[in-house]
Amino acid sequence: MRSVPANEPLGNRLEPGVSDPASDLALYDYHLPKELVAQQPLPNRSDARLLVLSRRQGGVEHRHVRDLPQLLRPGDVLVLNNTKVIPARLVGYRERTGGFWEGLFLEQDRHGLWRLMCRTRGKLHPGEIVVLRDREGQEWLKLHLVCRLEDGTWAVRPDPVGPALELLQRVGRVPLPPYIRRGQMVPSDWERYQTVYAQHAGSVAAPTAGLHFTEQLLQRLQERGIGIQYVTLHVGPGTFRPIKTQDIRQHTMHAEWGQITPEVVQRLQQTRAAGGRIVAVGTTSVRVLETAAREGTLRPWEGWTRLYICPGFEFHATDVLMTNFHLPRSSLLVLVCAFAGRERVLAAYEEAVRERYRFYSYGDAMLIF
Repeated sequence: MRSVPANEPLGNRLEPGVSDPASDLALYDYHLPKELVAQQPLPNRSDARLLVLSRRQGGVEHRHVRDLPQLLRPGDVLVLNNTKVIPARLVGYRERTGGFWEGLFLEQDRHGLWRLMCRTRGKLHPGEIVVLRDREGQEWLKLHLVCRLEDGTWAVRPDPVGPALELLQRVGRVPLPPYIRRGQMVPSDWERYQTVYAQHAGSVAAPTAGLHFTEQLLQRLQERGIGIQYVTLHVGPGTFRPIKTQDIRQHTMHAEWGQITPEVVQRLQQTRAAGGRIVAVGTTSVRVLETAAREGTLRPWEGWTRLYICPGFEFHATDVLMTNFHLPRSSLLVLVCAFAGRERVLAAYEEAVRERYRFYSYGDAMLIF
C-alpha cells in the first residue's frame, strides 16, 4: 500500500483556456430513473449492452460487449487496468458507546498506521477504540483512533498489527459504491466486483469498464489479431465524489498511483506506427495513458497523478474509449465529454435512458470511436 510522499511530483491538472464555453457544472447533468441503476451484475459479464458512439458523426449503434471482436480492427490494442480491488469496507462498533461505525481503508503508512474514512453517529475522539468483526461475526481486530487528519480522514493503529492486506482479508468487505444496495455486499460480489485479469492489489473501487470481460472474450479478441496490454491505476475514493465547484475547471482531482512499463509503451508505439488504434478500457486507463503522454509522446511512467481531463484537453495516447455510464456532475462524465463532445455524449446518455440501459458500476457500457 502506498501513501503520497510530501515531495512526490504529481501529474499536472488541466488548465483550459478561459474561453471554454462548457465550464458550467450544470451542463454535465442528466436525469436518470432510479430503476436504471444496476443493482446486480448480469449472469454473463460480456452480455452487457454496448452503445457504440461515433465522435465524428454522432450516430449510435446498439450492440453487446461480446461483439467487440467484430467492432474493433485487427492491429488495434486494448489497454486494460489490472488493479485489484481490496476488501476495504470495514464495519464495527465504538467500544465506548456501542454505536455503529463503518469505515473505508485507504492506505497504510511506513509506521503501520492506517488512514481511514470513517462514518458514525456523533463525534469521534482521539483515543477511542473501534472493534471490528470478521466475516463470521467474531470480534477480531481493534482500531485505536490516533488523530483526525486535515482532510477529514483518521489515522488509526490496528491491533493486532500486521500487513494491511492480510488483516483486511479477514475483516474487510467488498467496497461497493453506495448506489449499489447502499453498499451492502452479497457473497457473489467477491468475484463480480473484480476484473478477471486483476493482479495488483490497491483499489478501493473497481475499474468498472473492465468488469465486462471474460477469459473467453479476451481469447477471441486475441485470435482476431487485437492486442491486449496492461497498465495499473489504483482507484481511490475520489471516484465517488461529485464535482462541487460551479466552474468545472476549478475542480481538483484526488491523487492515484499508477504505472505503465517500458515494454507496454514500446508495444503501443509499434501499434500506432503500424496503423492500429489504442483502445483505452475505462477512464482509469485513459488517465494512465494521458499522464504518461503529457509532453506529447507516450513514455514509461510510474508515480502519482492528479491529472484532470475536461473539455479543452488534448489527447495524445487514446484513440478509442470503452467506458461505463457515469454519475451526473462527476469528473468521469466530464472526461468522457472531453473525449467525445459534451452535447454528443449527453445525447447518447438520453438514448441509453430511452433504451433502458443499465447504469453505473454493474451496468452497461459505451464504445466511443
